[in-house]
Amino acid sequence: MSLRTPEPHSRWSSSARMGGTQARLCRVGARLWWVVVLALIFDTSACRRAKLTQTEKATITVYGFSILKEPLEKEIFPAFQRDWAEKTGQEIHFASSFAGSETVTNQILSGVNADAAILAIERDATRLRVGGATKSEWGEWPHHAIVNRSPFVILVRKGNPKGIKDFADLARPGIKLIHPDPVSSGGAQWSLLAIYGSELIKSEKATGKRDAAKAEDLLKRVWKNVIATPGSAREARTQFETGFGDALITYEMEALQLSDKSSPYEMVVPRATIFSEHPVVIIDRGMPPEKRALVEVFMNYLWRESAQKTWVKYHLRAVTDEKLNDKEPRFAKVEMPFTISELGGWKKAYPEIIEGIWKQKLQRMK
Repeated sequence: MSLRTPEPHSRWSSSARMGGTQARLCRVGARLWWVVVLALIFDTSACRRAKLTQTEKATITVYGFSILKEPLEKEIFPAFQRDWAEKTGQEIHFASSFAGSETVTNQILSGVNADAAILAIERDATRLRVGGATKSEWGEWPHHAIVNRSPFVILVRKGNPKGIKDFADLARPGIKLIHPDPVSSGGAQWSLLAIYGSELIKSEKATGKRDAAKAEDLLKRVWKNVIATPGSAREARTQFETGFGDALITYEMEALQLSDKSSPYEMVVPRATIFSEHPVVIIDRGMPPEKRALVEVFMNYLWRESAQKTWVKYHLRAVTDEKLNDKEPRFAKVEMPFTISELGGWKKAYPEIIEGIWKQKLQRMK
């Protein structure tokens, strides 16, 4: 089974790099002037200082799910600041906050000051749209608003003393599993879908038919071995690093980051696993046109080659060009990769698997 990088939305395929913001927003009425001018200034290196805003400084507030802290704060924010200052003379500041994706979404819906959110799951982006935090159809952005992706893997102690090779091994008696809380963490929900979906995909390959009963049974047996449910994927990793538990299901990014530190852990790649996909959303309730234009330019920056290379540098898969992922030879080769679309999308997978199986059946076992 091949995992294809999503094709860009047709109206984002212009050969001109400034087509990103400008081409899409030219069809919008009230904020046309601000959007076009800001896009032109940012994407045209010959342009220099212009009096575009009422102040010499501006702040963009970004909320993100937990594992994005390092690539955003260490490289993407500073790179955008440098480019923007060079081309406009204006100083940009970033304010940021990171937590589990469900937590971030709840914070924004409660009214916190945010301009953009990068979330672990599409469902949270939909919640922001339904809840009125964004007026935009976020799926109309490039690559359906997905800025990066990552397969889910298993992190084990060095030497793999428990002999864990696949999700099914996590169900063995005596295995102690750390798993973030699906109530607060998008990564935890991806993990549940990875376990459940892996059995569907493997049974389909073996027999031509998906065995839902087998998938539910595996998820049930694995969940019995969960000994701790931290609030986010990063909190779960931190707990695992303290020596607690035998295994952790997490993003490939987390496993490779620990490998960078020569930490005493190993990454186990399941035969079949899901690739998580992470959308960005503009939080535009009450946002003035000039601020919105600036935030949209930043959001488009997340798909520029420099930003996509940064995602890869920090072990998240690029979505704009599969060749960029070839630069990281340690990226896992998954035998049977799958995506949320193969589980019917979030509209089907969440109520049937997260709510119907995990919440209604498995959570009650604890």
